[in-house]
Parts: sequence; structure tokens; C-alpha cells
Amino acid sequence: MNNSGEYNRDSDLSLKLLVVLTRALESIEKQIVKNIKSYKLNLTEFAVLEVLFHKGDMPIQKIGQKILLATSSITYVVDKLENKNYVKRVASPTDRRVIHATITKEGKALMAEIFPKHKDALTEIMGGVDVSEKEWLVEHLKRLGLHAKNL
Repeated sequence: MNNSGEYNRDSDLSLKLLVVLTRALESIEKQIVKNIKSYKLNLTEFAVLEVLFHKGDMPIQKIGQKILLATSSITYVVDKLENKNYVKRVASPTDRRVIHATITKEGKALMAEIFPKHKDALTEIMGGVDVSEKEWLVEHLKRLGLHAKNL
């Protein structure tokens, strides 16, 4: 095979890979959203609760960075979670300009109940591949993402 043929094959496979990854992610995300909605939360609310549940109190701005959401959007989500009594705002003890989000007792109880169910749902959603294939995918997709990031 000449270089032109290899280039075309690589180019065609790159396009196909993008389509397959996009469709797979859409299907996976649809199932994850469905699962989270069954807990009367949206994806962003769940993400905020999950970060606070596993990482502890955190400045609202830092939560946005962790889950890749703008600070203005996080403020809205924290408002909604406060109304549900799952999160409260607390002024930073060292800098009054910084507001921390804290998961409440009710929020902790909710996450302690639903997070194991969520993990089980993820295992089912990702059940199309076995454990060794998941390890391979994690390794290779991470490498692909790092390559793209460094371009």
C-alpha cells in the first residue's frame, strides 16, 4: 500500500472513530441522565452533590471547575440544591469574599442511598465490554485525549 492509501485509511478511520465515540457517548449519557432523573435530580445537581459528597466542602467557583460548568450556572444549581435542603452556603473562615458549598445531612443521606445504585447502573450501562476491555479503553482513550489536548 502506498502512503496515499495509508493516509486515506487513517483519515477515514479517524472520522469513523469520531462518529462512533460521539454516538457511544450520547447513548451512555442518555442512560445516565435517565438513571439520575429517577432520583429527582438533574445531571448537574447530581454532579455537584457527588463532588461535595466525595471531596467535602468547596468554594462554589471550584465546583464549577471540577464539573466543567460556569460559575453563574453553578450558582443557579446550588440555589436549587439549597431549596431542596441538600446543600448550604457557608462563608469561608479565611476569606469572606469566598462562599463554600457544604453538603447537608439530608444531602449526605441522599447520596449514601443513591450513589451505590448509580454505580450499579453505570456497571450495567458499561456492560457491553468486559473488565479487561474497560481497562484497555481507559488507557487508550486517555492517551487519545491527552494527544488531542497537547496539539
